[in-house]
Amino acid sequence: MSRVYSFSAGPSAFPESVLKQAQAEMLEWRGSGMSVMEMSHRGKHFSMIAEELESDLRELLAIPTNYKVLFLQGGASAQFSLIPQNILNGKTKACYVNTGAWSEKAIQDAKGQCEVILSASSEASKFTHIPNVESWSIDTDAAYLHYTSNETIHGVEFQSIPDSKGLTLVSDMSSNILSRPVDVSKFGIIYAGTQKNMGPAGVTVVIVRDDLIGHAAKGTPPVFDYAQQVKNGSMLNTPATYNWYLVGLVLKWLKEQGGVAAIEQRNINKAAKLYDVIDQSTLYSNPVEKFVRSRMNVPFILNDEALDKPFLAASEANGLFELKGHRSVGGMRASIYNAMPDSGVDALCEFIKEFERTH
Repeated sequence: MSRVYSFSAGPSAFPESVLKQAQAEMLEWRGSGMSVMEMSHRGKHFSMIAEELESDLRELLAIPTNYKVLFLQGGASAQFSLIPQNILNGKTKACYVNTGAWSEKAIQDAKGQCEVILSASSEASKFTHIPNVESWSIDTDAAYLHYTSNETIHGVEFQSIPDSKGLTLVSDMSSNILSRPVDVSKFGIIYAGTQKNMGPAGVTVVIVRDDLIGHAAKGTPPVFDYAQQVKNGSMLNTPATYNWYLVGLVLKWLKEQGGVAAIEQRNINKAAKLYDVIDQSTLYSNPVEKFVRSRMNVPFILNDEALDKPFLAASEANGLFELKGHRSVGGMRASIYNAMPDSGVDALCEFIKEFERTH
């Protein structure tokens, strides 16, 4: 079978040129005589990979010098507990905004560490909108305000940075990091799993402001303490070396595309084409308020559920894979991250129209 278009929410599509480079360097990296998988993480060759990885990420996101960048394990889900453990710093409360499934998971894990103040929630609307920021209830005695910038399951995305009313702002950007410019200086912590826009599963990026480091709760294991990981260059334990290398290749690819500002324009155009086809249809619909629709994850529902299986079977026959919606919401979902080419979105749009014509 030739390569297909994968619309998986994560692990997600890779730039084909990156896969080919990884293939070419599989047995030997830059004349080292060995694969990246065989290198010591303490050796000179991998040190070069690690240094370039951080340098490229800092450049792409314009990360200020008073922020540290960590490359950790455990996924973004591990950070749901580790963030309060590291930055409560004697406070007992934290504010959270609930806009979907991943917000809910972060809230549940934080409840084991502190009192969670629910500043806003769109649960009543089945997570089809984002509550107006002016209506949020923010406790100024809380340690921080947390929100999920893009909900992969429900297809809701913040289009701007919310006002935290002076609280340290923390955001899970797993599914839209590097898809649009972001002012890092407005945040205390940005964290993200890499398996959507940055590379394979297995690496979690944590961008943390210097003043938040060194306050881990007593008893926090060293591997979960930001200060210890900073001190050891994210290598307190052996890191996922090959995954770091692959993330580095994706970052270099992104630089070749013109950087984050350039990729944002492509993402805007891709999402607009797909939403237009859905909105003009009588067979499909998207329930999310237009102003907060995700550019990365596009859920849509067929008006006859009996057509779901035929739709998926026909889509795969046309080389369009991983379109089944999350089990909690049903329907379909197309994830169109940075690496999804225009040709993939065009092929999906044509298929959607043809399936409607024949059904």
